[in-house]
Amino acid sequence: KKTDPTATGTKNYDSRNKKHGGAGKGKWSSLSKDAMDGSDHAAAMLDATHLDENDPLYIPEEDAPSSSFLLSSSSHLAEESRNSGEKPTATAAATPIYGPLLTLSEFKLRVSDIVREYFDSSDVDEVVRCIDELKCREYHPEVVKRAVSLGLDAGPRERELVSRLLACLHPVPLREEEMEAGFEVLLDGVDDLVMDVPDAKAMVGSFLARAVVDEVLPPAFLSNRNNTHPGDVVVEKAVGLLSREHCTARLEKVWGPGDGRPVDELKESMDQLLKEYLLSRELDEAASCVRELKAPHFHHELVKRGVQIAMEEDGRGHGNHANGSANGGSEGGTGADKDSGSSAIDAMAALFQFLVNNTIVSEYQVAKGVSRLRKRMDDIKLDVPAAEELLEEFVGMATEGGFLHVEKEDGGVVAGKEE
Repeated sequence: KKTDPTATGTKNYDSRNKKHGGAGKGKWSSLSKDAMDGSDHAAAMLDATHLDENDPLYIPEEDAPSSSFLLSSSSHLAEESRNSGEKPTATAAATPIYGPLLTLSEFKLRVSDIVREYFDSSDVDEVVRCIDELKCREYHPEVVKRAVSLGLDAGPRERELVSRLLACLHPVPLREEEMEAGFEVLLDGVDDLVMDVPDAKAMVGSFLARAVVDEVLPPAFLSNRNNTHPGDVVVEKAVGLLSREHCTARLEKVWGPGDGRPVDELKESMDQLLKEYLLSRELDEAASCVRELKAPHFHHELVKRGVQIAMEEDGRGHGNHANGSANGGSEGGTGADKDSGSSAIDAMAALFQFLVNNTIVSEYQVAKGVSRLRKRMDDIKLDVPAAEELLEEFVGMATEGGFLHVEKEDGGVVAGKEE
């Protein structure tokens, strides 16, 4: 603004009234104030400045007026409206949205990640918490299908974990009808699973039978399925497992003692590694083989078989062993070499001390294995007359080595509680 309209130049120019921004320097415009106050006048002005719908870059769900919006948990509605060129449907803002928070594809991915993490942690409570947090009850049957499918692709240990998981998920958060629906979906798609896992039908039948034993599924589920799908191989497999004598005890170990392998196969693996160790006396190699068994709760069988094999080996020449045990006993805790002339009992004591010191086998399992040997001593003495003396020798070396803490009770070995 100039003080004199006839004056020229910038000398007499007064900038005090010059506007800086919409309403002057440091001030909000009336439109901004009204917009913040939510006035109808500001809303009308904002509506007047909306984008041209004929603009090639105009996107309805992004550039539409604020009075029109979408209510959906997925993007497929927005995609349809974009392809059809229609405006999004205006819905009252107070209308509640019901349904899952995720799409089915997203839910499957989340569940797969949860189950894979469960295979590493074995934490059932964490799985239950994660499924509750997803808040997608409509998709709960997919939990059964995904868990069993991932178990089929993994090893026997993981299948045992899946069976335990299903037992813990029922009846909360998965209700009985959701469990049944999940197994229905699994059975309907078992032909697709056979393409990746040839033994899928037999294993799914074992899952079915185990679920009935764990009271996850009612027995009527199998009969109903057999009526609607007569001749179903999977159902027949499950019925056959449930018809065996002592089926409950057998199905509790349907995946094996620990890692899923049959007990006889596990015992054969133990015998093989113990005999190889007596030939090589390599502690690290033997320890690696014990880890691969993945059966920590079955290590008492390893102790029993190991000491028994050593007694049979030394029992053939116990007279020579008695003369050399005093020299070899002190080396039993460190693992003597084959060339040092140590006995098999010395070597076996060295092995189990090494396993206990490296937290591979617990002292409880060692004591339990020795206790089982004592109970079978009468039978063992038929093959090894000096078995009792050899066992006492092993117990003495184990006690001296600090990996067996026992107290006498009725002539047996009593172990403390496992830490």
